[in-house]
Amino acid sequence: MKLCGLTGGIGTGKSAAENLLRQRGVPVADTDQFARQIVEPGRPALREIQAIFGNEIIDPDGRLCRQELARRVFSDTVARRKLEAILHPPIRKLWMEQVQTWRIGGKPLAVVVIPLLFETNAESQFDATICLACSPASQRRRLLDRGWSPAEINLRLAAQWPVEMKMARAHFVVWTEGGLDLLSNQLDRIL
Repeated sequence: MKLCGLTGGIGTGKSAAENLLRQRGVPVADTDQFARQIVEPGRPALREIQAIFGNEIIDPDGRLCRQELARRVFSDTVARRKLEAILHPPIRKLWMEQVQTWRIGGKPLAVVVIPLLFETNAESQFDATICLACSPASQRRRLLDRGWSPAEINLRLAAQWPVEMKMARAHFVVWTEGGLDLLSNQLDRIL
């Protein structure tokens, strides 16, 4: 099986690429989905987060207050590293289990979407890496369209490697400035 890691900065088109790959029948695991799963009420990761960050990051229904946690960790590097130490090991375990299931099932190709692929030193697990990229102006516009403030955008961008560094490390770069047709064509060429 050929295994590809797909990465890119926030707002660079990872979700659109994931959808296009799934439409082509390519199995895709999204680590952001795993991150949401492991912090569901009653899960060990949520209990660890609560122990470190306090009860105010849990809502009355026992769910994680994502905005409050994001506010804290994206403005404090030490806090972000503590959170990553809780989240990254179980997320990696889940996507690696999924990869093993695909291998056993004889899948010829599969993709794992990891926003922090290079930051977490996961690239050695993949036959190839794909980085989605766009201009900083487009990235900011997309994030503003999501309702993020300029301050939130700056904090989130500062928490990831610059896209230029990711592009330099990737086997393939997909430029996402155009529409879905252009994104689709680039993915087809890589596949």
